[in-house]
Amino acid sequence: MIEEENSEKSVFEEIPTEKIYSKTAVSAATFFGGPLVAGYCIAENFKVFNDFEKARKTYIVTLISIILITVIAFNIPENFPSVIFPLVYSFITSYLIQFYQEKNIENHLNNGGELFSGWRTFFICILSAAILLGVIYIIAYLLVEA
Repeated sequence: MIEEENSEKSVFEEIPTEKIYSKTAVSAATFFGGPLVAGYCIAENFKVFNDFEKARKTYIVTLISIILITVIAFNIPENFPSVIFPLVYSFITSYLIQFYQEKNIENHLNNGGELFSGWRTFFICILSAAILLGVIYIIAYLLVEA
């Protein structure tokens, strides 16, 4: 029955061959891995949706966000709750995906497209966290030396 539905759809609509990241997976990974995860996953989705200009802009906004968050993080009081940053940028990520990609994600899935596995998103999350921590440690080291 499923094969018949897909073969009928392929006559009228192209079945997507590339995978995308879901809103839930990106938001959760962003909470643990930081804004680099959000930028990468959102940009990759835009590429699948053939919106390369938005993918490029996503990387630029991601870089600016990382710089801004790092500067703010180094200038807040020590007793500031650390969970606030991940909550805020996860919420913003969720909103941006909903605003810019929700319809494309729904169309992709309705046309038989697939999502990347949670394991892939988890790996990206770990890699992003490692990169961001490395950059923060380098910045902190340079600031202490100066």
